[in-house]
Amino acid sequence: MQNKGLIKLFALLFGLVSIYQLSYTFVTSKVEKEANTFAASRISESEEGYIAKREAAAASYLDSIGNNPVFGYTNYNEAKKKELNKGLDLKGGINVTLQISIKDILKGLANNTKSPIFNKALADADAAASNSDDTYIDLFFEAFDNIKGDTKLASPDIFANKGLSDEINFQMSDDEVKPIIRRKIDESIVSAFEVLRERIDGFGVTQPNIQREGNSGRILVELPGARDIARAQDLLSSTAQLEFWETYKQSNTSFSTFLIQANEKLKTIVDVKQPEQVKEESELDSLLSDVSADSLDLATQVNPLYELLIPANPGSNAMFRAAIKDTATIGSYLRMPEIRRLLPADIQFTKFVWERPSSEDTEVIDLYALKSNREGTPRISGDVVSDARADFDQFSKPAVSMTMNTKGAKEWEKLTGDAYTNQTGIAIVLDNKVYTAPGVSSGPISGGRSEITGDFTVNETKDISNVLRAGKLPASAEIIQSEIVGPSLGQEAIDSGFMSFLIAFVIVLLWMIGYYGKAGVFADIALMLNILLIFGVLTSLNAVLTLPGIAGIVLTLGMSVDANVLIFERIKEELAKGKGKSQAVADGFGNALSSILDANITTGLTAVILFIFGSGPIKGFATTLLIGIITSLFTAIFITRLLIDWYISGKGRSLDFSTGITKNLFKGINVDFLKKRKIAYIISGILIAVGLFSLLAGPGLQKGVDFIGGRSYTVRFENPVNPSEITSELNTVFGSGTNVKTYGESNQVKITTPYKVDVEGIEVDTEIQDKLYTSLQKYLPDGFSKEAFVLGGVDDEAVGILASVKVGPTIADDIQKNAFLAILGSLLVVFLYILIRFRRWQFSLGAVTAVFHDVLIVLGVFSIFGKIMPFNMEIDQAFIAAILTVIGYSLNDTVVVFDRIRETLAERGWKGGSNINYAINTTLSRTLNTSLTTLVVLLAIFIFGGESLRGFMFAMIVGVLVGTYSSVFIATPVMFDALSKKITSGNAKPSTEVE
Repeated sequence: MQNKGLIKLFALLFGLVSIYQLSYTFVTSKVEKEANTFAASRISESEEGYIAKREAAAASYLDSIGNNPVFGYTNYNEAKKKELNKGLDLKGGINVTLQISIKDILKGLANNTKSPIFNKALADADAAASNSDDTYIDLFFEAFDNIKGDTKLASPDIFANKGLSDEINFQMSDDEVKPIIRRKIDESIVSAFEVLRERIDGFGVTQPNIQREGNSGRILVELPGARDIARAQDLLSSTAQLEFWETYKQSNTSFSTFLIQANEKLKTIVDVKQPEQVKEESELDSLLSDVSADSLDLATQVNPLYELLIPANPGSNAMFRAAIKDTATIGSYLRMPEIRRLLPADIQFTKFVWERPSSEDTEVIDLYALKSNREGTPRISGDVVSDARADFDQFSKPAVSMTMNTKGAKEWEKLTGDAYTNQTGIAIVLDNKVYTAPGVSSGPISGGRSEITGDFTVNETKDISNVLRAGKLPASAEIIQSEIVGPSLGQEAIDSGFMSFLIAFVIVLLWMIGYYGKAGVFADIALMLNILLIFGVLTSLNAVLTLPGIAGIVLTLGMSVDANVLIFERIKEELAKGKGKSQAVADGFGNALSSILDANITTGLTAVILFIFGSGPIKGFATTLLIGIITSLFTAIFITRLLIDWYISGKGRSLDFSTGITKNLFKGINVDFLKKRKIAYIISGILIAVGLFSLLAGPGLQKGVDFIGGRSYTVRFENPVNPSEITSELNTVFGSGTNVKTYGESNQVKITTPYKVDVEGIEVDTEIQDKLYTSLQKYLPDGFSKEAFVLGGVDDEAVGILASVKVGPTIADDIQKNAFLAILGSLLVVFLYILIRFRRWQFSLGAVTAVFHDVLIVLGVFSIFGKIMPFNMEIDQAFIAAILTVIGYSLNDTVVVFDRIRETLAERGWKGGSNINYAINTTLSRTLNTSLTTLVVLLAIFIFGGESLRGFMFAMIVGVLVGTYSSVFIATPVMFDALSKKITSGNAKPSTEVE
């Protein structure tokens, strides 16, 4: 092997970087453990609501030491940003897909026109959307073109209105208007995206994720660790509230009087009136708990307000300043009824609003005092803004240009006139955060056109213009898909996932040593490095580790073993030929390389397709599988080689690549596999026929909510329950179609219902939760509240709804389509790869036939045993991932066999198929060894990996068994039978035998 020194250096650096990246996870785990210990020492279990209090105390502890150095190179706050991300299934939280209503945006752009043509086109687009993959805007334009007659998009009662007069005029054709409307819609989606991003930043959850899904108007949001699910859903789906308010001046003496009186009053009440008990309205505090993250000892403060407030910068329109960490405490003080009553009459309706932090590094922000009224309504609402864009002022400094409609122009002239006369500012507020509060320098602004200037960066002007546009078009955001996992279920997933990983890892390590002796030790060292590199790369890429991701890592163990098995078996063959140790090792690695690459490339191709078409946890599975393939190749080909070369270079060292038990295993085997192919065809035909009968005429597959839409709930009770009894009761409430099945232990069930599957909105979710609570109340502990039931698993009892999934019918159709495309795409890609690699279509036919064979048998097994097995066997996205992995594994096996056949035929020729049998027999030890190792790994996950993975693993186990069988008894015989007799008899010219 060339460049050993370079490989050693690369491996060393790669390993050190992985350890460095993982060290941040170790730091956060260590500090959070200390925080929990601190909280437990301060708050006894005997206290009421001790869990919430401990969470608050732990949060306060972490906040107080967040910037303290840890191990001299980082701190907790920095490490938290760089730690290994855990998905919802491991951490708990909420994952939603929001659909921004393009229809609402179009209606807003058309100024809510009454045009019958426009509204008919919208109705037609609505009808077409349920059966089409096209975007809504394309469907609208198509519907409009079909019915428009002489009407144009640039008609004055459609898009050529005052709001769009700067860009659309009456003379423009439809083709000229369409790109403008598309751009406006995209701007609105961007605005909605920015609003949601700001809201999420205010949640306080760590490592939130938000991303747009192409041009579909869908936005994916993931909030790991979120507790108050109802509040999260409400905030995510509510329409943005853009408002314009006039501020009070800093010099207003009424505020000085108020501050003195409020501070004195607080001295007498803060020791009994904790701020955590006050409902917060104007600030989005952390969803991780319903209590304040500050657990300051308020009773010891001499001046509760004075010590927290900082004078605002002179010349600004803010009233005070404060450290971000103190904003929750100050806000709670200012909302106390006792304090509000101290406001003088001239400022009694004041609205206090915090500034939006300009960056993550901001530590101090402004507090604004806004002029309000008894109803608390703003001077101007955001719906009057017709356009806003980032621009530059006359001095070439970043600015924001804003245009208002006719109504807004009049109100704006009045507001700017008052602000100019009073020398106050105008606060631009979105979702109760002040984005900017400029003053008015030149008197009332008429005409509705304004320029907002200040010490802005270009990015800040883009943000402000997005905010202003967000208030222009009230586009609703419906939750069309959601997944909610309770924290206790997440912890159970971590425990079970770690247990399955550990057991599988130990078994593989012992297996390699038991089978290959000292050589197995070297393979184990490479395997351990492989695991380190996988986790290091995951952390470096900021990827999310999910429960299927852990399954992908564990599966990587089997693949890594496969590469080492291929290498060691080839080395043993070279040694049997009488070659010396060094030459045998070199030739063994060289001869095994093509099989290793082919096998991993085919598996990698299916993983790529899985990544493209999958979503959420399935992407996590594909990500870890892809990373595992790359690291497995590196460690097996290079690290194992380095270790073996080092060992055999020493004097007197023996390395046999086997033990006393396995030395002669599989030697002398000579099975005529081709002769038995007709028996195999009959057996496979019967299995497939029975499966197809069950699929088409029998019970069929149990489709999960991923494919049919609906809602499912994982509910845990104190005692075992009868699912049939619960099914009967719920069907009387929700109508027929509700299904209840034991999910894991006998006190846990999975409830699936299509009730109101076509109706969106949080109201329906709440209605179903109410009905579930009422119907299941007799199975719950006495006095168990609805809140505790909905937030099941927030304490050690872990009773109630532990997890829920909601999938709307539209997205269910998309999931089905993507699943079909994923399977079809993987088959096509693999067919082409094998065709290119082996130069004969017969090889591709054999491989794809074997894959079809495996998939049909797995589907048949799930159809036949779906309602019999004591675990969930619904067809969902995870099942599709399993099918694609089965395809990859089956091809992996088949390609290894085909590789040996190609090599053998090139040396010996066809000879009527006898050499094909010889080739299969020589790969038998590798095939069985790898299959057994993989099966043991999968069984470990199946038994110890948690209920949510059992169906997924069962499909994999069946797939591995069938895939091992089909690579020998289906793929090779079909390839052989498809070849012409002239070739298989050996009468063809040698040059045409194998290319």
